[in-house]
Amino acid sequence: MTLPQAFVNKIREALPRLLDALDHFSQAKVLLVGDLGLDEFVTGQVERLSREAPVMILRHEETRQVPGGGGNAAYNLAMLGASVQVVGLVGDDDHGRSLQQILAEAGMNTDGIIIDAARPTVTKSRISGHARQSVTQQIVRVDYKSNEIPSKELRHHLAKWVHRQIDDVDCVVCADYGDGVFTPEVITAAIAHSSVIVDTQVDLQRYAGATLFTPNLPEAERAVGYAIGDRPTLHQAGNDLLTITQAQQVLITQGEDGMTLFSQATQPQSIPAFNRTDVFDVTGAGDTVTATVAIALSVGASPWDAMVLGNLAASLVVRQFGTTTLTTNDLKTSLNKFVLKTLNT
Repeated sequence: MTLPQAFVNKIREALPRLLDALDHFSQAKVLLVGDLGLDEFVTGQVERLSREAPVMILRHEETRQVPGGGGNAAYNLAMLGASVQVVGLVGDDDHGRSLQQILAEAGMNTDGIIIDAARPTVTKSRISGHARQSVTQQIVRVDYKSNEIPSKELRHHLAKWVHRQIDDVDCVVCADYGDGVFTPEVITAAIAHSSVIVDTQVDLQRYAGATLFTPNLPEAERAVGYAIGDRPTLHQAGNDLLTITQAQQVLITQGEDGMTLFSQATQPQSIPAFNRTDVFDVTGAGDTVTATVAIALSVGASPWDAMVLGNLAASLVVRQFGTTTLTTNDLKTSLNKFVLKTLNT
């Protein structure tokens, strides 16, 4: 794919700023409030069809567990070098204990993770199989979750944890997957901070007044109530979302069409996707964008520079299978390679 020359020139010009921002990522202090989850990947080799039912029998090879949902956003923040404090819920189960251990081993402060014995840890178990010398493919996914909201006591407990930590961080990231953490008490506590980045799939207006929203295209369409099929409707949606959310900025991610940043103060700014062809799995890419943008803004990057770094990060993680994370070195290497590659164009 050939990127517009004007965009390439802007990246070359911005390279010193972008690299400087990445050098300061480790100074960011972030409070992640989220619907925490665990992503479990069970893989095996197909041996034969079962005699009990028309299903495949897998010989187990590996079980891999990584943070999912808001946990993936937290993990992205930590892997990119930020100091992360986490507030959320897990169940009194093995999945919850595994998730807490993974987050703690990544260097996060997990004191704000509360155990809810009445509900399971949100877990998505993906079972995949392969024949000999063939590509592994997902066969089925099993979800563990509850539709019950947390008790009133737990809701107040979560809000207190947010209040307790909010003065010690540069920004608050709200990773809302609709699993019960974001009750009115918690939302009110979270948006009290002066810099709040919200990643939510529905009901954006609940976070009215937050700093930045990062919806993808389907989420933006649900929020405004109409299809976004061209530049005029995209710009109309961006302006409508600014009104609905009363936010300073809205960043709409558009997959292979890049990203567009809408602001109360400036005209819309669009950038193309760095990678449109080598896309293997978009799982967790939105969390990567939100985390990268949040840290970049926390260390003083401009909204455009933060969007570029978020775009670059997304272009890298979609090349991998499953939820993956990056480091600042990954981003620096990719930026430098990009600039070197385009010097001859």
